[in-house]
Amino acid sequence: MNKPALLDNEPYPSSPAIATFSRDPDLSLPLPELIAAHAMRRGSAPAVVDKEATITYARLNDSANRLAHRLKSLGLKPASLVAICTARSSSLVMAALAVWKAGAAYLPLDPGYPAERLRVILQDSAADLVIADRAASNCISSCQRIVTVDPDRDEREGWSAKSPERSWSPEQLAYVIYTSGSSGRPKGVQITHANLRNLVNWHQQAFGVSRHDRAMLQSSPAFDASVWEIWPHLAAGACLFRVGDETKADPQALRDWLVEKGITIGFVPTTIAEYLIQLDWPGTCQLRFLLTGADVLTQFPPSKLPFAVVNNYGPTECTVVTTSGIVKPRDDSKELPSIGKPILNAKVYLLDLDLKPVAPGEIGEIYIGGMGVGRGYINNTHFTHDRFIVDPFNPGSDQRLYRSGDLGRYTRDGQIAFEGRADDQLKIRGFRIEPAEIMAALNRHPHVKQSYACAFVGNSGEKSLIAYLVWDESARAGHREMQDFLRQLLPEYMIPAIFVALSSLPATSNGKIDRNRLPPPDETNTFTDQVSDRAQTLVQEKLASIVSGLLNLQGIGIHENFFFLGGNSLLGTQIIASVRETFGVDLSLLTLFEGPTIAQLSAEIEQSLYVKLKSMAA
Repeated sequence: MNKPALLDNEPYPSSPAIATFSRDPDLSLPLPELIAAHAMRRGSAPAVVDKEATITYARLNDSANRLAHRLKSLGLKPASLVAICTARSSSLVMAALAVWKAGAAYLPLDPGYPAERLRVILQDSAADLVIADRAASNCISSCQRIVTVDPDRDEREGWSAKSPERSWSPEQLAYVIYTSGSSGRPKGVQITHANLRNLVNWHQQAFGVSRHDRAMLQSSPAFDASVWEIWPHLAAGACLFRVGDETKADPQALRDWLVEKGITIGFVPTTIAEYLIQLDWPGTCQLRFLLTGADVLTQFPPSKLPFAVVNNYGPTECTVVTTSGIVKPRDDSKELPSIGKPILNAKVYLLDLDLKPVAPGEIGEIYIGGMGVGRGYINNTHFTHDRFIVDPFNPGSDQRLYRSGDLGRYTRDGQIAFEGRADDQLKIRGFRIEPAEIMAALNRHPHVKQSYACAFVGNSGEKSLIAYLVWDESARAGHREMQDFLRQLLPEYMIPAIFVALSSLPATSNGKIDRNRLPPPDETNTFTDQVSDRAQTLVQEKLASIVSGLLNLQGIGIHENFFFLGGNSLLGTQIIASVRETFGVDLSLLTLFEGPTIAQLSAEIEQSLYVKLKSMAA
């Protein structure tokens, strides 16, 4: 196993900030030119492997050049912003590369987002045009200029495969990614090529990335982890393998896929990583590093793992990763795994309310400096000034610190321990969520007078979203009705699993919501649905009882998604075991992932019972 260039343990830092590396990165060549060099030297080498096709470096580079020429013919100006609305695929990589070659920056969108959310982001960003694949073009408002990804057509029409001329500056914008916003609207984070290149350089050095590596592409285009998965590996001439949606959600299927494809470096969200590291791994496994992040890691890896587990932390505003560290096996620890140390050219300060460094072992807010700190929020000066402050430790310079809102403390070996949030922001299943954005959507409902959204932890220990509503009592309160309403405005991961009706929201003496007095959900206060969404067959009733018991939730509708109610893979295996015991039917965990509702799973059980009875009768 290649040893990554991460520092060994050190004692408490003696200075207010700690930094792993401080080195001038090579910014002389832009990333598109690094990729073009691989296309010239190793044109037939695979760059992106999709389920449908394999795209070579030559094909990727030529197609991106042709698309870049087409974009420029439409009047695209340098430093423009181009939205990309495609599935997680080679089309995304090709489109982003073409945007850079045309001298612009890209804004990745998830075609699975509600049309209203896409409209808000496009309006807020003032993107010049949208690149979409055929499947996603219907998601975009007709008022936008839409360019379809079609490399075969570009070749037939004779667009040049030579790289277009463009000016290059490390301080140019590379991409914009939108995050959940505390103002009730999503915010667009601006990241420059210098920011991104620092991440690429660190990643390649830390994990010894080469053209022989095979990396996994699993993140949604609209999340910054996709940036981390794509560019450090393509810049090194490695190959990206796209994993299917069903596979990436099932730890056992994902393990088998990682082994089958010979993946050497892979990133997975924390919730999936915690299950992967508990599985048995065959000797044929080629995985060197399993990278994880986006949530609090609660387990140490067993010593038998054939690869290193690396825990990472970083806000989108600071170019994906700020701290990183190998999590070593430890059986007797009473603490959670740390989030490591700052990466190349990153600084982390733990400060009190007066912006003074806290003492070793004390908790302070995490402030981030260095080359990863982005430009700020697009078209949002107020929030940029609020979060990106002048660096008080470098007076007279133009350096800034990002105020993360996260809390941390130094451990005895010089690592940083994550200690939660200083505000209301939530992390659920790896997604960054601002409750204010959910509440803004809830308050648009005609029968909601007031609302409050927060996290709810059930008996399973998993977090899910809960919404407390002061509801118009003259109107019927329907659980599915509320979820369907929110689906028009919010992505699925931001939709509450539980809705509780209250006559008023409890308040403290200063008028703020008193979270300690919010009642737990029960049969008397939770929104329910009409009979059409209740269990209608004996199988559905028994299955609903099993699921309700595991999640500690009453009145679950037969069309509700098990995983958005707080379910996970581990609880999923318990459901499969209970189905086997109750009905005598063997189902795979994949069946639950493909049909995560009581109605869908009941249909599978009933079909299996029918086949079994028919076989017995014969």
